[in-house]
Amino acid sequence: MLSGEQTCKWHILCSFRAGRRYDVQVQSIIQIAKGKKMRTLTSLVLALLVLSTPAFAEIEKVAVPCDEGMCLFWWPKLPAVNGWHQDRDSCLTYKVNAQAPNGYSFVNAEAVIYANALYKPRIPDIASMEMLIENDKEKFLSTDPSIIITRVASQTTGDGQDLRSFAFIPGNSGNWERVSYGEEGDFFLIFTVSSKTEDGLNRALPAYEQFISHYRERP
Repeated sequence: MLSGEQTCKWHILCSFRAGRRYDVQVQSIIQIAKGKKMRTLTSLVLALLVLSTPAFAEIEKVAVPCDEGMCLFWWPKLPAVNGWHQDRDSCLTYKVNAQAPNGYSFVNAEAVIYANALYKPRIPDIASMEMLIENDKEKFLSTDPSIIITRVASQTTGDGQDLRSFAFIPGNSGNWERVSYGEEGDFFLIFTVSSKTEDGLNRALPAYEQFISHYRERP
């Protein structure tokens, strides 16, 4: 689908720019029914029921056919924000709730916003949100020591949860990003705005803040 420079635009697509942890995030978002061919409606319904247990955040769940039978995807359910749309194809490709400005796709936009949910039982080595954040920082700095990571004002969800937020400022190369971390029930939540330029980031920040301020654990 992507090639060359485009393949490395966003940190969710690859780890080129600052070592953002792609492998753990992706593995924790998608659950594949390994060794089973869920061909029947009953199997699909049962799989979705498993993802609907109590203490979960407001998570959008999608099941699509794949080589293993049915692949299950989940990500935070975001509100509609004027001027932005969900890029459904990119949601399924990159396993996140991918949002792009109207008139652009998640692939070709200067700035994008996305949210992902990490299912805690699938990442047992990450015992707390503090560990998740520190792991992200270490991965960034190990790849690009020139990157600047600073704590910024927290973002508050519609439920009143303050998300710890950080600015990731590129050193030699890479994207300008703002990342906010939270947790609800069995999930760690990560909300990201990523831009090729500082100006693009600043233009996208109001929408980013709106996505978060209207996000609720329950509708």
